[in-house]
Amino acid sequence: MIHALLVILACQLFGEAASHWLALPIPGPVVGMIAMVMLLQFLPAAAAILRPVAQGILGHMSLLFVPAGVGVVGHFGAFGDQGLAIALAIAGSTIAAIAVGALTFAAVARVTGNKDD
Repeated sequence: MIHALLVILACQLFGEAASHWLALPIPGPVVGMIAMVMLLQFLPAAAAILRPVAQGILGHMSLLFVPAGVGVVGHFGAFGDQGLAIALAIAGSTIAAIAVGALTFAAVARVTGNKDD
């Protein structure tokens, strides 16, 4: 378990360092996730090591939303002044995310030759 956590944190550290040193416009954790995907692609045995820890983290993912909820409660007064703008931003970003996800799925299905779509 410790080894798996070290691998996960090492990928995040690599991503943060690479993003900072190379002045990338991509956040460090995203670069770290890309590094982890490449690691899992080239070392399939690493997936067996990381799977139990990753499933444990995913099982407790709701804890990661606590800081966001505290932030919302802490700035609840802003909702009165900017409630409409916030609601439109949430609705618009949700629609955009669904559209981009659907278009990406269709593009990947087309590239892989999947005729079931």
